Amino acid sequence: MTTQLEESETTLSSEPDPPGWRRLVGPRAKYLVLVVWLVIAGVTTPLAIGLTSVQDNSSLTSAPHSSEAYQAQQRVEAAFPNADALVAVAIYTRDGGITDADRAAVEADRTSFARYAIDRAVPPPVPSQDGKALLLSFPLSGDSDTQSESTSDIRDALGTGKPQHLNTALTGSAGADGDIFDAFEGMDLLLVLVTAGVVAILLLVTYRSPVLWVIPLLTVGIASQLASAVVYLLAKNAGLAVDLQAQTVLTILVFGAGTDYALLLISRYREELRRHEDRHRAMAIALRRSFPAILASAATVALALLCLLFADLNGTRGLGPVAALGIVAAFTAMVTLLPALLVVCGRWLFWPFVPRVGESAQRDPRVWSAVARFVGRAPRRIWAATAVILAGLAIGATTLSLGMPSDEAFTSEVGSVTGQRLVEQHYAAGTSTPADIVVAADGAPAAVAAARNVEGVAEVGTPQISQGTALISATLTDPPDSRAAEDTIDRLRDAVDDSGALVGGQTAGQLDTERTVDRDHRVLMPTILGVVFLVLVVLLRAVVAPLLLIGSVVLSYAAALGAAAGILHLLGYPHLEYSVVLSTFLFLVALGVDYTIFLMTRAREEGSVTRALVSTGNVITSAGVVLAATFSALCVLPLTPSIQIGVIVAVGVLIDAFVVRSLLVPALAVHLGWPRRHA
Repeated sequence: MTTQLEESETTLSSEPDPPGWRRLVGPRAKYLVLVVWLVIAGVTTPLAIGLTSVQDNSSLTSAPHSSEAYQAQQRVEAAFPNADALVAVAIYTRDGGITDADRAAVEADRTSFARYAIDRAVPPPVPSQDGKALLLSFPLSGDSDTQSESTSDIRDALGTGKPQHLNTALTGSAGADGDIFDAFEGMDLLLVLVTAGVVAILLLVTYRSPVLWVIPLLTVGIASQLASAVVYLLAKNAGLAVDLQAQTVLTILVFGAGTDYALLLISRYREELRRHEDRHRAMAIALRRSFPAILASAATVALALLCLLFADLNGTRGLGPVAALGIVAAFTAMVTLLPALLVVCGRWLFWPFVPRVGESAQRDPRVWSAVARFVGRAPRRIWAATAVILAGLAIGATTLSLGMPSDEAFTSEVGSVTGQRLVEQHYAAGTSTPADIVVAADGAPAAVAAARNVEGVAEVGTPQISQGTALISATLTDPPDSRAAEDTIDRLRDAVDDSGALVGGQTAGQLDTERTVDRDHRVLMPTILGVVFLVLVVLLRAVVAPLLLIGSVVLSYAAALGAAAGILHLLGYPHLEYSVVLSTFLFLVALGVDYTIFLMTRAREEGSVTRALVSTGNVITSAGVVLAATFSALCVLPLTPSIQIGVIVAVGVLIDAFVVRSLLVPALAVHLGWPRRHA
């Protein structure tokens, strides 16, 4: 059978043989490609496993490098050894008032916790004014791994051997860090398994073949390994910043985009198998025809991701190159490894719907033929009505708010949040995370005097002096993540400015991060749109059409926010974390324009948008469903921002695939008479 299929083809097409692509998937070349990828897989697998070991999650919590909070932190770390240590805040409360037995238990903990503390000393417990709470606060000694182990030990000790009805919790930076570590433990593997499982199920449904789905899934899995290995090497040897967020997005993008490219190529390969007996020639032609669209799509997404290099926010800036490498890996695998695997396996992969030479398209897409006729009859009314509907959906976005309280960051109650609530009930709300005033030693008296007169400052501590620098703690009256606390930081900065002081700490860092995100929005969103516009100009060889398509992208994003708002309200997550807006905008613009590229490149080939809609309708909607489901896998993570991104992107991709690229864009194109054939 193999000999018969590899002999010179019997073809229904007079199209010339594409020798360049034939060399990539020819009878011998296909095996060479497989050998190369087998070596790549063998080399990259152990490297990919090590990606977690080079993560640096400090960018997720540190202030932007251009901010006052970061500058204050740098001055503190330069003058005070161990200034960057995690701070453990253990809180003990009893509704009826602290008893002698409670005090004895706290003193026992104080003695026990000394081995974890810097200088092996824990300050005496601080009683609350209402007599119902005691608080221990101390910095942890050792490196980051040691501090993480200490945090776990302290949390375990707080949960055992205490008097009945004494409430305990661990908060502070140590408690928060421990909660994040616990939340993500094992989640990288779970995310990969869930993502792969979702893609496998959808491919099985799409192809209705018990075998074919394995090939694209295997290919995208190897692409993911390659991307992870390259990122690992660059992080280890070239200083590339990788954090939890970047690794998560890397997995999602490789699986989502890679599967989209596979769907496009396999759809075209199936068409060519109906025209050519020789599967090598069929694949060569399929590659030649689909390659421009896949390349344009990958280039658009990668360039849009690289725009993040212009961000001021540390985590956002590091995400760009990591995610772009994932797109490059997915693209490379899908135009080399996937074709080779498909050709090696032969037509039987499509069983039971094996494409035969001379047969018509399998189950003529009547739905898309009807949609194409519908669009062709009244294009102006269709695009206008569609635009109005999308604008109506966008109104829902006004019900979302920007800014997420820290107690909503996790999908379930965690110890650090419980601890912070207990602190707020019995102490000044900012007790566990005071603001840091950093000033030259001779300016400390003036800074202390100024800080004490600031509204919203509950207490100003005694200056600590080291190497000519004074560090002054200022306890705020309001919760550290509240707008009122941020307003206090602004007043505090104004008050101590004359003394040359800088104000840092958690609340100051949060305030500076929010302002940096606002700046990144203003800079990056237009930049991303500009990159997409330029790609569309090159692809369509026009200016007006790309402008209209950019408008459709923005409208689609607004509609996605509005439609997703209802789901987020039902889930109880209507307060968007600041980074969610930019992340979802990037993904929906860059990935959503893929479908425009798929449609428009086919329209140029067919000379008609309506014919292109019939040809690509199934593949675009299938790709949309797969991509939406892939991003939905983010909902398995225990962080609210991940769920928000997953919901918004999934809804947006479905709107893009089923509405924007199926109705709005084709109707606009028909109304404008695009594409016009050139002699």
